[in-house]
Amino acid sequence: MTDATSKPQDTGLHAPTDMLTRGFDPALSVGSARPAVFRSSTYVFPSPEAAERAFDLSAGRARPAPGESVALIYSRFNHPNAEILEEQIVPLEPGASCALVFNSGMSAIMNALLAFLKPGATLVYSVPIYGGTQKLIQAFLEPWGVRGVPVHAGRGGELDAALRDNPQVGVVLIETPANPTLTMTDIARACRSAAGVSPRPLVMVDNTMLGPTFQHPLELGADLVLYSATKYLSGFSDLIGGVALARDPELLRKLKLLRNLFGTILQPDECWMLNSRLPTVELRMRQAAANARRIAKRLARHAKIARVLYPALFTDPAQIAIREAQCEASGAMLSIELAGGKPAAFEFLRRLRIARNAVSLGGVETLVCHPKTTTHSGFSEKEFAAAGVTDGLVRISIGVEDWRDLLADFEQALGSG
Repeated sequence: MTDATSKPQDTGLHAPTDMLTRGFDPALSVGSARPAVFRSSTYVFPSPEAAERAFDLSAGRARPAPGESVALIYSRFNHPNAEILEEQIVPLEPGASCALVFNSGMSAIMNALLAFLKPGATLVYSVPIYGGTQKLIQAFLEPWGVRGVPVHAGRGGELDAALRDNPQVGVVLIETPANPTLTMTDIARACRSAAGVSPRPLVMVDNTMLGPTFQHPLELGADLVLYSATKYLSGFSDLIGGVALARDPELLRKLKLLRNLFGTILQPDECWMLNSRLPTVELRMRQAAANARRIAKRLARHAKIARVLYPALFTDPAQIAIREAQCEASGAMLSIELAGGKPAAFEFLRRLRIARNAVSLGGVETLVCHPKTTTHSGFSEKEFAAAGVTDGLVRISIGVEDWRDLLADFEQALGSG
């Protein structure tokens, strides 16, 4: 099998075709038109020399030659379903040359940060950010000796100052749009700012909320793009996974060494399931985004909603400029702030009939939650205020149901207004 962190050949095909035709040879699966599931924990070496070479490569003592076929060792290191998925997911992300899959989105983030941060380094990160990511930074990385410096999403000057005023910045981590306020951060500007620092920190973008259909961080200069594959990449709320993609295979080689050590590779069944979902990612995301755009415009006029947070409805000139420069569409995530605060938010959730009160996002079904008491509940009151996560804020992940049914459900849950 070809090492997943080596640069794949340019096939010259368009992404939808390339994704379905690369990385899998039916002849290796007794003629099966689609990949089978390989549930083996260990693999037989063709020769002692192949075993020696495979272990040298997996431990980082050697580098694979271009196009080299590397023997599989053990499913903690790699397995056929992971290699097929990693090859076929690359065309989904413009600018990527390689990918690695992990057993959760948080695992992808953790491996990426630990690969490039050491005690004494500084991590600059945008806020608000997914609550699990912030908890990882505050409860693990900071006690370990990494200094975390939060900067407000969308404030380029604040990020510039953080890079200028803090020593040994190793990583800039951006989530854009921000979870759950949808505030956008200018990726290209962040990359230019990072380029002005010596040594240059890596720019990592959590692209779960908009990509890979509507936002392409690697083309904007980012070094790594990270996904919770649980969300839009999978789309059916039935598996947990994560992905890291890069232009430079050397970056993912470092991540792979940690993944081998930690055993955080995505398992064969989940790789097989996720691989089968890739051809429909764009179809699902475009349908959900079309629904969200219609619903957001209608909800913005409702008397019981103080504001709707959705990129297509931005009024701030700076946010509009970022949206127009780096996003092909506004996506399917929106948040609403109810005028009645927490009691109104809870009553809204209680009255829903079609949309489901659950955390996560990006599924074909519509999911709705109250971030302050769920996904972001670990924040302090100061952090809630800084992030704009209020008592009345409700986050909505629009699915692919008929938008008219969803709108009617939201309106009846809000009551007359």
